[in-house]
Amino acid sequence: MEQQIFLYCSLFLSFLMLLSLYRGIFGPTVLDRLIGANAIGSKTVVLLILIGLIYERVDMFVDIALAYAMLNFIAVLAASRYFQKRKGLYDE
Repeated sequence: MEQQIFLYCSLFLSFLMLLSLYRGIFGPTVLDRLIGANAIGSKTVVLLILIGLIYERVDMFVDIALAYAMLNFIAVLAASRYFQKRKGLYDE
């Protein structure tokens, strides 16, 4: 019963990731695309924790999720900095 709840939460989270993917691809501005990419990364971290709960190996998946969250944060900061320096963050 407990694993089914985690499975349904994971499926719902995957659906929400598809909505963020739509914003990331078809966003009207670069800022919308960056926010979509960041939202996908944040939801992926939660999805990794849920997968760890399903497989009953939370300790291993927490380490993976933390590393992924750090990489996602650094990538979004680097992309934001790049588009700010290029003056293309608000112009499109």
